[in-house]
Formats: sequence, C-alpha cells, structure tokens
Amino acid sequence: MTRFTLGNAVKVGLVVLFLPLLAYLVLVIGAVKKHLRVALEGLVYAGAFSVGLIALDVLGPGGLLALASMGASGVRAYHLRDLWLPARRRWWRRLVESRMPARAESPTALAEPPAELSAALGWVGAHAQQHRRRLPPRAYLTVLQTCEVLDAVVAAERRDPSGDARLEYELDAIVREYLPAVVRGYLAIPPNMVDVRQANGRTPNEELAEQLDLLAGQAEAMHVARLSRTPAQLTTTGNFLRDKFGHRHASAVM
Repeated sequence: MTRFTLGNAVKVGLVVLFLPLLAYLVLVIGAVKKHLRVALEGLVYAGAFSVGLIALDVLGPGGLLALASMGASGVRAYHLRDLWLPARRRWWRRLVESRMPARAESPTALAEPPAELSAALGWVGAHAQQHRRRLPPRAYLTVLQTCEVLDAVVAAERRDPSGDARLEYELDAIVREYLPAVVRGYLAIPPNMVDVRQANGRTPNEELAEQLDLLAGQAEAMHVARLSRTPAQLTTTGNFLRDKFGHRHASAVM
C-alpha cells in the first residue's frame, strides 16, 4: 500500500500553503471525518493558538503558546495520518483480489445466533473462539465456562422439563440475547479504545468483565436450582407412591 496518491499530495500541499494556520489542522480533520474525539482535541490546539494570537505578544508567553499549539497540532496530525491521508492498495493487489473467488461465510460469522438453545450456545462459543485474540484471556474463559454451564441446564430441561416459567424465560434470554449481546458489543469496540475511560468512569474491559461475571453467576444459580429440583421431584414422587401404595404393601407384609 502507498500514500503517494494525487489526493494526498493535494492535501499536503494545502497544509504547506496554509502553514501559519497549522494549529487548526487537527480540528479540521476531526470535523471533516466526523470524529468527535479528534475534533475536541483539535479544538484545544485551535483555542490555545487563538489565545496566543489575541495576546499580541510575539516574543512572550503568547507567542510561545501559539508556536507550541502549532507544533502539537502538526505532530498529532502526523499520528492521525491514517485518518486523513489513507493508503491505497497497489493496482496489482486490487487486480488479484478482484479475481479471487469470494469466500463463503463461515458459520461462526453469522450476524445472529441460531434459534435453538444448544445451537445458540455453540454459536457464542465459536464466536468467542474466532475472536479469542480480541477478548481478554479471563473474559474468554468466562464465556466458555458460562456456555458449558448453560448447556448443562439446557440438556436437563430437554430431558425433563421443569415447567418453571421463570427459569425457562431467563435461560432463553441469557442464551439468545444477553450473552451474545455482551460478546458482540465488546468486539464492536476498536481495540485501541478498550482501556479508555468512558463517561461512567469505567473502561470497556472492566464493563465486559463485570457483565460476564453477572451472567456466569446467574447461569450457575440456574444450574444449582435445576440440580436441586431433581431430588425434590424424586421425593415428591416417593410421597405420592407411599400414599397410594404404602398401605397395600403394609397389609401384604402383615
């Protein structure tokens, strides 16, 4: 890939032409590209430069502030070159890629998990496996462990439905909605922003860890509730059999 394109040359030429206004470059990049964070950063450089000009103190603090703003804006514009000076693939690469057959989309790249619960859990696990390098190691293990616990609950419900409407609703919601939404939501965040503090003071990594822990805890609670239901059901069946046939057995023994 190369950055030596006609469009980039024109942009660089305009920057050189309006070099005295270099402090406004980052602000212009953010505004044109509709990048809020870059625009706000550029606003700081532009504001500092304007204050320096208003001071009319070329050899004093005002002049130093204006020059510092120009330098900082120029350095940041260089760091943001991928945003406003995009590279272009060489013609032969584009030609080769255009002749390559389109790859069939893999099952793990589906936009939505399947409707069946076991298949949906398999989708979440495969999606996490496919993007394991993007997920924090602890989060990746939590996703797989949660899928394993939920799959055990799904299998138990399939063998012997509990008839518990609340459990069925929560199980369906976690498997089909909550867990896939948490994983996809995190993967949609650019990698360079997963450690950036958000408006609530937390980073995406911290949010992911907490949300996965909450889902894992609820999955374990459902698993324990489902396991404890089996002995209770056996006891209920035993009480019924004792009430129905116990007296006959006692008479036969006597």
